[in-house]
Amino acid sequence: MSERSLRGKVAVAGVGETTYWRHGKAPHSEFKLALMAILAACEDAGIDPRRIDGFASYSNDRNDPSRLAAALGLPALRFSNMNWGGGGGGGSAAVGNAAAAVACGMADCVVVFRALAQGQFQRFGAAPPGGTASGEPAFNAPYGVMSPAQRYAMRAMRFLHENKIAPSAQRAIALASYHHAQANARAVMHGKPLTEEAYDSSRWIVEPWRLFDCCQENDGAAALIIVPAEQAKDFKHKPAYLLGSSQGSEHRNGARVHNAPLYATSSFTTVAPQLYGMAKVKPSDVDVVQSYENFTGGVLMSLVEHDFFKAEEANDFLTPENLMAPKGKLPLNTSGGNLAECYMHGLELQIEAVRQLRGQSTSQVKDVDVSMVISGPMVTPVSSMILGSEATL
Repeated sequence: MSERSLRGKVAVAGVGETTYWRHGKAPHSEFKLALMAILAACEDAGIDPRRIDGFASYSNDRNDPSRLAAALGLPALRFSNMNWGGGGGGGSAAVGNAAAAVACGMADCVVVFRALAQGQFQRFGAAPPGGTASGEPAFNAPYGVMSPAQRYAMRAMRFLHENKIAPSAQRAIALASYHHAQANARAVMHGKPLTEEAYDSSRWIVEPWRLFDCCQENDGAAALIIVPAEQAKDFKHKPAYLLGSSQGSEHRNGARVHNAPLYATSSFTTVAPQLYGMAKVKPSDVDVVQSYENFTGGVLMSLVEHDFFKAEEANDFLTPENLMAPKGKLPLNTSGGNLAECYMHGLELQIEAVRQLRGQSTSQVKDVDVSMVISGPMVTPVSSMILGSEATL
C-alpha cells in the first residue's frame, strides 16, 4: 500500500495578485479583487479560467465559491473549502486542502485565494464592533485586551523574558523585511527604507512591539493555482511541487483565556514535526523562508519551533545580515512580507515562495530547491508548507 502523503502529488502552476493598497484605499469591491487575482493567476499559468473546478480559502473570506464560479463561467464547481479560523493561520492549510482535493481526484484545478477590501468592510486589525462579547472576548475585553496586538503581546513577552532575548532580535526581522521591500516595486513600503534608529525611536503599540514590529493593513487579493504533479510541466513556468503541508495546534492550544498549558508558544510545536515528516526534509535543507508576520515576536517564536535555531541562540542568529538575501544564513520574507510588502493575510508569502523556486524573486536566493512558508504564528489553528523543485522529488 502506498504511503498516505501529499509529497510530490501536486504543483503550483500559476500565481496572481492585484495591486496592493493601504487599507480602505482599493478602488474595487472585494469580490472584484478576488476575480482580478484569479484571472492574473490563470494568465500566469497560461490557462483558460474555465479550466478551474475548485476554490479553497481561509479566514472567513467573504467571496462565495459558487458566485466566483458563475462570474468566471466555470462549466462545473467540483470542490469548495474554507479553513477554520479568523487569523492568518490558514494560509498554508488552504494550499494543503486544495492539494488534497487534487491529489485524491475530487478536482483537477483548484484556486487558493484571499481577498480584502477594508474600506468596504471593517478594518481588519481593529477591535470588533458590538455591544456584547462571547467566547474568548468575554474574558479579555473587560480588561482592555481586544486587538490582535494586545491578545498576543503577553505570550511573546513571556517567551522573550524566559529566554533572555534582546530587542535586537525582533528589530532584525523588521529590518530584513524592509530591506527586501526596497527591491520590490510591488511592495507598499517600497521606497520607504527602515533604519535601526527609526525602528528604535518608533512609538510603542503594545510592549514588546513598536510600530515597525506590527504588520500592515492592506486591500487587495492574491491567488495560486494547484494542479496534479503529472501535468505540472504543461504550464508556462517551472513547477513548484508541494512537498508537505501541515495544520493544527498543540494540546489545549484552544484554551485561549491566557491559560493554555504551553502559553509562550507560536502554536507550531506539533505542526512543524508533521511538516518535516511529510516533506522528508530537515531545517538545514530549507533555502529560504517566508514567515507570516502578524508581529515580529511571532516570527521569532515560529522560527524556533521550526527548529532553525534554539531560543537561547536567537540573539546571535537573528541579525539583519543572517536574514537578508542572497547570502544570509536564513533569508527571510524576501518580498518584504506582511511588514513591508503587504498584508494580504499572508497569501503573498506563498506567491513569494513560488517565485523563489522559479528564480523570479526581486531578492532572489541562489539555487533554491526548498522553499518554506509559515502561516499565522500564535493563532489557532496554524499551518506551514514546503515547496520544492523537481530535484527534490
